[in-house]
Amino acid sequence: MAQNVQVCDIDPEVTSRLKKFRFRKEKNIAALLLKIDKEKGVVLEEEYEDCTIDELQAELPECQPRYLVVSYVRQHSDGRVSYPLCFIFSSPAGCKPEQQMMYSGSLHALIQQTGLTKTYDIRSTEELTEEWLLDQLAKV
Repeated sequence: MAQNVQVCDIDPEVTSRLKKFRFRKEKNIAALLLKIDKEKGVVLEEEYEDCTIDELQAELPECQPRYLVVSYVRQHSDGRVSYPLCFIFSSPAGCKPEQQMMYSGSLHALIQQTGLTKTYDIRSTEELTEEWLLDQLAKV
């Protein structure tokens, strides 16, 4: 018996918070962790301020998908500093197929709504390291 994949709505609070987050003035690493609530759609699970990539890795569930929007502080070799916004879809192997389909089905709409162009996928929380992120950002 097949079930229809339901693409989840994006909670208006998430849209509002993403707009504020996009134009934040702080010069540190910060992140928004988003999850899907079956009742409300995509919701804000947690907000992190002045954190490290290792701390964010530790916060990602190992058996459930999540969306992570990261404001990163990137030191360039020529001395410049940039603050790229990165969208990371964490879909660890071993997640329930229903969850993977809900998150995958909502992914495109969420990326469109955020307007972020630096989008990455990880299949294990251990992949999310500072070295990995710098490698992804270097592929521009």
